[in-house]
Parts: sequence; C-alpha cells; structure tokens
Amino acid sequence: MAIEIEKKYRLDKTRHDAVVARLAEAGATFTKEVFEENYLHRGGLLDERGAVLRLRKIGDYTLLTYKEKMHNDSDVKHKIEYETVVADVDATENIIGRLGYRLSVIYEKRRKIWHFKKVEVMIDELPFGLYMEIEGTIDDIAKTEKLLGIQDLEPETRGYPRLTAKYGKMKSRFERTATP
Repeated sequence: MAIEIEKKYRLDKTRHDAVVARLAEAGATFTKEVFEENYLHRGGLLDERGAVLRLRKIGDYTLLTYKEKMHNDSDVKHKIEYETVVADVDATENIIGRLGYRLSVIYEKRRKIWHFKKVEVMIDELPFGLYMEIEGTIDDIAKTEKLLGIQDLEPETRGYPRLTAKYGKMKSRFERTATP
C-alpha cells in the first residue's frame, strides 16, 4: 500500500518569494512546471471510506488516482494513494460514471516542483491563492520547514477540493473550453 505524507501551507506573495529564494539557496533542484486540470469523483463506497477518485490531466498525460484519508492527530496528512497512467481518458470517465460515481469538483492549478534532499516541494497557484506542499517523512518535512523558515506558518488542513468549493467560482463547461 502506498502512503502519501504531506503538509500544506497557504502562502502570501512575500512568503512565496522568500520560500523560492530559500529553496535556491539551499540547493533544491527545480524539476518542472505543469498546468493541471483535476476532476474529482465521489459517491457510494468512496464517500463511506472518505476517499476520492481523481483524473489529473497534464497536457496529453492523464493519471487516475485513488486517495483515502487515514485518520491521525497530526497536522501532517496521511493518505492511502494508488495511481496509474490512463491511456483513454474518455473510456476512464465512462467507467467511473458507470460505477455510479459522480463528478464533484473540477479545479485547475499551476504547479512548480522542487526536489530537496528527501522531500518534494510543490508550489501551487490556484485562482484563489498560492499554496505549498511538502511531501516526505514527518521528520524530513519538519527539517524542511526549519530550513525554509516557515515553522510559524499555520498548516492548511483542507485539500484543494474543499478550498475550491469555498473560494472557487462556478463556471459553465462553455466558459472553461471557450477560446478568445
């Protein structure tokens, strides 16, 4: 079983710039920048387990991910995670629908990814704000917080779907696909 361990933070522009500078100073390796479209599905057994199915589209590349919350008393999230590349997005969406799961939220983000020692640091720009996630062991996340000077930041415990529901804007399918 794969376990994702991460901690998320909301950043203002000043803190964002400071974190990026500290990553560079510390020798972190910038790997890539991507634009993601995320389609989350819920319902039935997923809801009972506190789980979600996500289709993440990055250009011509699509991942299907199953995530299930693991309960703990820490502000570091632990989730069961299974992920695989999808060859036929339309067929996968049809399978998900035929299994009775419904599309619950769509969100987009621009993600910049760094590798630093044993952690992965992602800075995400969503239409409603800047966020950072650090993935690694609890100990390595704490060491990275100290190095980046962010021990004073309150962790963001809500995931992007909940943040999108609270701060995002509803758009029709036409608005998402229309070109100027």
